[in-house]
Amino acid sequence: MAGAIGSRYVCAVDVGTGSARAGILDAGGNLLGRVEHPILMNRPLADHAEHDSEDIWKSVCIAVRGALAASKVDPSHVVGISFDATCSLVVRDTEGKPLSVSTSGENRWDTIVWLDHRALDEADECTATGHRVLSYLGGVMSPEMQTPKLMWLKRHLPETWNRAGYFFDLADYLGWKATGSLVRSQCTLTCKWTYLAHEERGWQPDYLEAVGLSDMVERGNLPELASAVGTDIGPLTLEAATALGLTTSCHVGAGLIDAYAGALGVLGGFAGDLAQIDRHLALIAGTSSCLMALSREPISFSGGWGPYHGVALPDVWLSEGGQSVTGALLDHVTRWHGAVGEPNPALHKKITERIVELRAQEGPDLASRLHVLPDFHGNRSPLADPHAVGVISGLTLDASFDSLCRLYWRTCVAIALGVRHILDALNDRGYAIDTMHVTGGHTKSPLLMELYADATGCTVITSAAEDAVLLGTAMVAATAAGIYPDLPAACIAMKQGGHARQPNPAARDRLDRDYRIFLEMHAQRKVLDALQS
Repeated sequence: MAGAIGSRYVCAVDVGTGSARAGILDAGGNLLGRVEHPILMNRPLADHAEHDSEDIWKSVCIAVRGALAASKVDPSHVVGISFDATCSLVVRDTEGKPLSVSTSGENRWDTIVWLDHRALDEADECTATGHRVLSYLGGVMSPEMQTPKLMWLKRHLPETWNRAGYFFDLADYLGWKATGSLVRSQCTLTCKWTYLAHEERGWQPDYLEAVGLSDMVERGNLPELASAVGTDIGPLTLEAATALGLTTSCHVGAGLIDAYAGALGVLGGFAGDLAQIDRHLALIAGTSSCLMALSREPISFSGGWGPYHGVALPDVWLSEGGQSVTGALLDHVTRWHGAVGEPNPALHKKITERIVELRAQEGPDLASRLHVLPDFHGNRSPLADPHAVGVISGLTLDASFDSLCRLYWRTCVAIALGVRHILDALNDRGYAIDTMHVTGGHTKSPLLMELYADATGCTVITSAAEDAVLLGTAMVAATAAGIYPDLPAACIAMKQGGHARQPNPAARDRLDRDYRIFLEMHAQRKVLDALQS
């Protein structure tokens, strides 16, 4: 490894739903170069979504090489790398080759994307077991977790199941591609595989037997023990180093799920003040939204995931709430409305600018009779109802661009009220959250950033880091590389701070009224569902 801290750099890789991003950062957490490259997705059926893991690896390599070139850092000075990724499920055969998870039968589609909801029935069966692992999942199994997806594979693609030799969460797959190590992260196994990291025996054989997966651990080459985030799982292999443009002196850190990397990036700096850490919430908001709260003691809340032990900071508990679609919902209503065509950044900007004009003309109560429930892809938290559906109340025959802008604005309001719904559930169970740290694509939306503060009453901090998810993963890489003695030390040394926004007191009454309507719409949806049963 290079000598002084100043000459030692790390590479962070973030694989999202649609692209792989790589960054080169220095030991202070400063981003020196960043490149993004798209990844493929296959949608053969409704609720089915698949990746090609080899395509993901190629995109990672392109992004890393590009980030290196942009940073102008000598590859020999990059001493650590780590990967964060969506909680997608990669399946390989006994020789480590891609194995189809697709109804198409094509082996290239070997990865079930995190947002895939093909396993709704299997998730319901998991919930029906009433097993105690569910108490760490808000009482309800989500189809986005790995055990229902594996149940679906075993039931619907038995040949794939019989030929399987490896099951990976996507971040662990990337670690395996980089090193050949079969280490699995404590973050991935605990959050998505029903592994109980706080117990001496993490896997629960009676649960796996109850759902027909008694052979999952052996068939998937899963370890008996998970490895802490930031564990050095070994140096890059020569093949991986060559593909990435790095060297075999670069060490790989056990990675984590993308949203948890974002939580580390914005909350890790509080590792030295655990007494106050339960006041802070990380909101990682993009295609979907994840809300992460940390505490010294386990705190559970209905409809939330966790509490999970040691999945971000060591010996700290994390509870997670989520909204299954947020940025994707704004895309959807724009596309569905039909006034303007396919959504893109320029169109979102145009809509936002027109909303600002309309609010200036008509006042802050713009479209006050238009109300949205944003559960178009189920309600992840706090209702934990994957069968929930979206609702729009107050439509007219107006099909103009301005009518789209009004719907878009009220959808933004609904997304922010959904955050408040989760926040209230967390605080009702013992958190004391008054500060929200936001990172991800939503920071580019002035509408959402205004609403997150005003709807929740929280101080909203926008991370000063250009990419807080990459920053969190860089903290992990710096730990594995030995730049810092442990993950908390890396987080404190590399934190970037942020810019605060206070809620507008004048908006409180209006948004309190909207929130009461929001809750009533949830209640009315239940009544309508009951009438059909």
